[in-house]
Amino acid sequence: MKYYIIAGEPSGDLHASNLMKALKAEDKEAQFRYWGGDLMAHEGGELVRHYRDTAVMGVWDVLTHLGKINNNFNTCKADLLAHRPDVLILVDYAGFNLPIAKFAKQNGILTFYYIVPKTWASKEGRNKQLKLYVDKLFTILPFETQYFASKGIDVHYCGNPVMDAIEKRDNKDEQFADFCKRNGLDNRPKVALLAGSRKSELKYNLPVMLRAVEKFPDYQFVIAGAPSFTIADYEPYLAGRTDVKIVFMQTYQLVSNARAAIVTSGTATLETAVLNCPQVVVYLMWGGAFSDFVAHRFIKSKFISLVNLILGREVVKELFQKAYTFDKLTSELTTLLAESNERKQMLSDYAELRQMLGGAGCSERAAKAMLNELKKNNL
Repeated sequence: MKYYIIAGEPSGDLHASNLMKALKAEDKEAQFRYWGGDLMAHEGGELVRHYRDTAVMGVWDVLTHLGKINNNFNTCKADLLAHRPDVLILVDYAGFNLPIAKFAKQNGILTFYYIVPKTWASKEGRNKQLKLYVDKLFTILPFETQYFASKGIDVHYCGNPVMDAIEKRDNKDEQFADFCKRNGLDNRPKVALLAGSRKSELKYNLPVMLRAVEKFPDYQFVIAGAPSFTIADYEPYLAGRTDVKIVFMQTYQLVSNARAAIVTSGTATLETAVLNCPQVVVYLMWGGAFSDFVAHRFIKSKFISLVNLILGREVVKELFQKAYTFDKLTSELTTLLAESNERKQMLSDYAELRQMLGGAGCSERAAKAMLNELKKNNL
């Protein structure tokens, strides 16, 4: 079977690579062509574009890179027609993938969507596109499965790939002292800083995180370096300071060894919960009253963190937009670092969350479901 997969960010690269591995186990004749990253490349096949060359985020970024965006669209369309896969598998990355889904539908290419756009939070108009252009959705969150089914969209729930990624992580059973020694860290308890994987997230969220360092001298603050960044991306914010360390390609190891974490809203909030690390969730798009208006006007969901969305209640504190201040951040972090009732309750709620998500095996379940769907289409 010929598979064409499009993932546009580090998380998509991770989950798509695990899906590729599972597809290879089920389909010995599997051939892959894809847009993604190094993890997908490790599974073999042909890499068309690396996500480093396709990622464009934010209105200004889009406006200043229209030529690049159009070139990527044209390249992808031509490549799809030239290679005519048995199935196109889209992974998140809605701004690019939804127009490609439309093109694929117009040209008779069967299309699956794995890790679906979060239309339940914003841009509900995209549901019409999903229904028209995508043959099958493979969802990773229980509540979104019900949501898409209520919209009349063909959907299948596979579990969550975060469970797979965490289960298969390197140095899974490493002790705290060994983790510190391997990364040149001191023996103080750690606070993990997960500032996001986009430059705009660093710009607006990391500075307040760093201001909190001086208030907690008994803890070592460590930044989880995003796979798409280098040390140069963080240097403007660190400005020569040596009291904050950075580790790359070890987010899971860092979080599992941290006393608490400050997490920019996104998939990382769920990963932090599965790794059983207390967290405060933050998110600032940009400053000012207008940004607050835009944020609350277009974000429809009650919560911004996946932990709270899945459990349907406030489990982790969310500091969103104007609520994200130094005083509120340090107050919440103080509570989580202590042996407080709030910390104990959060860890108890995490156990409920993990039970809802089920165990590892999402990638394998998704691969089997996709192959069953392909058989229905006589492929």
